[in-house]
Amino acid sequence: MTTAVETRRSRGPDSLGRRLRGSLPAYAFLAPWLVGLVGLTLGPMLLSLYYSFSDYSLLSPPEWAGLANYERMLTDPRFAAALRVTFLYVALSVPLELVFALLVAVVLNRGLRALPLYRAVYYLPSLLGGSVAVAILWRQIFGNGGLVAQLLSAVGVEVPGLVSSPDTALLTLVVLRVWQFGAPMVIFLAGLRQIPDDVLEAAQLDGAGVVQRFFRVTLPLLTPIVFFNLVLQIIGAFQAFTPAFIVSGGTGGPSDSTLFYTLYLYQRAFGNFEMGYAAAMAWVLLLIIAVFTALNFALRRFWVFGDEAPEGGR
Repeated sequence: MTTAVETRRSRGPDSLGRRLRGSLPAYAFLAPWLVGLVGLTLGPMLLSLYYSFSDYSLLSPPEWAGLANYERMLTDPRFAAALRVTFLYVALSVPLELVFALLVAVVLNRGLRALPLYRAVYYLPSLLGGSVAVAILWRQIFGNGGLVAQLLSAVGVEVPGLVSSPDTALLTLVVLRVWQFGAPMVIFLAGLRQIPDDVLEAAQLDGAGVVQRFFRVTLPLLTPIVFFNLVLQIIGAFQAFTPAFIVSGGTGGPSDSTLFYTLYLYQRAFGNFEMGYAAAMAWVLLLIIAVFTALNFALRRFWVFGDEAPEGGR
């Protein structure tokens, strides 16, 4: 029988040393990730936070400026324009993209032949949508003398390039965002495949039609997937950069109608070498995304099926 003294000895420094030696392989495998986390993520984040409170131009050492960069945003008209354009872009593109992705997923879920082929074809724009080549192609399609202008001219409608007009330039980028519906569509399709057939059959036996089954059964059961896609797409829309940069030629024009927040940040950082101001803008963007994400999580219990009922409800 093992005595208490032997038990204490087994838990002494020698046992601790053996456990540490046994963990060394695990720490060795984790070392590259830890180095990347500290050197490529946490380190740059802390530096950017310091730069946001300084006057830094890359050409000279940073000088502490306190809240000057943040106070400057309150009186910067182009900063306000970038916020307005970005919020409008998010408000238009995200709902349209999710609705279109859900409709396509519902159609594909009806048991079409060659479903993997359709799924790959529809997902392809999501892989290419953020590339420079697609943004250039989009500019050629909607620019002066582009494909859209030629098609409208063929039916007697003469219009300038849609990307050249302040009234329609942002809409072309919204269309580009909606065209990249493949990723949420695949997620919706996976969610639809998880809905039990017996639930839909029971609703059908109760006299529910196709539309009623969708809005009364399918959509409520799919709300967790809708919530997941909503959070991801809002974050992605706030971070959009390449389409606006390429389509507008890096200017955000015409008349700042495509001046995305990230594009204006880029202009300040690498066009004017105002790294301190750009770092402050980056942290404000992080705060905006965090607020929207927190609001989504706070409101999800009011509409996501399966969450706790609101206070006062059953």
